[in-house]
Amino acid sequence: MKKTTKPDGVLAKKVLAATATLRDAVNDLEFGDPVAWVYNPLNYAWGMHASYVQRWGATKRRVLLMGMNPGPWGMVQTGVPFGEIAAVRDFLQLSGQVGQPDPEHPKRPVQGLDCPRSEVSGRRLWGFFAEKLGTPEAFFADHFVVNYCPLVFMEESARNRTPDKLPKHETEPLFAACDQRLRRLVELYEPQWVVGVGGFARKKLESLFGAKADLDLVAHRPEKIGTVLHPSPASPAANRGWPEAAEKQLLEQKIW
Repeated sequence: MKKTTKPDGVLAKKVLAATATLRDAVNDLEFGDPVAWVYNPLNYAWGMHASYVQRWGATKRRVLLMGMNPGPWGMVQTGVPFGEIAAVRDFLQLSGQVGQPDPEHPKRPVQGLDCPRSEVSGRRLWGFFAEKLGTPEAFFADHFVVNYCPLVFMEESARNRTPDKLPKHETEPLFAACDQRLRRLVELYEPQWVVGVGGFARKKLESLFGAKADLDLVAHRPEKIGTVLHPSPASPAANRGWPEAAEKQLLEQKIW
């Protein structure tokens, strides 16, 4: 691991400016059936998200890990990628108040750090790094975690619907805005590695920075693209031992 460098307030401001541009762009998009509810944590949990970037994302990184979009008991509650409550409070050492989405689904209330639910994906991801590296300082010296899309989509029943399940006419403007912000983050952080957490994220990174990418749109091209298994409980492979699988992948790809 490289030594932790002094946080760069200018870098953090540029990261947050790119994220604010994405936040505002996706606010103007519309989604049809079966999507009935859309939350944007970058609206009502912006303060928590900004604290995450300012405290832990204000220097260039060797490894940029990217997930797909918020989970209902993670980033939806905290504004932090994979932001399971205990991990945000105890490992990331962040605190603060969040507002509520408007409208708010009665089955998916936003309670911030008071939320009694625990998101399995976030618990697995942050718990793994805490166990292996010990402190957030050790992790964030080399790594940072982002999500590709800031929105969570729900059907009328409150069932989650991931962005890859949306129709093309809805994903085209959504993904264009997400792509623009991701290119900007990679330009700012200058990572050697970009690592997709799950298959969707890996494919996105390949399309933007891989061999067939339009390099005229890329200010910084990472040297390598990697992947780790998504820690979701919906994945049978993850349920068979996600920490062991993730460590094996990180070592085999020589990310670690």
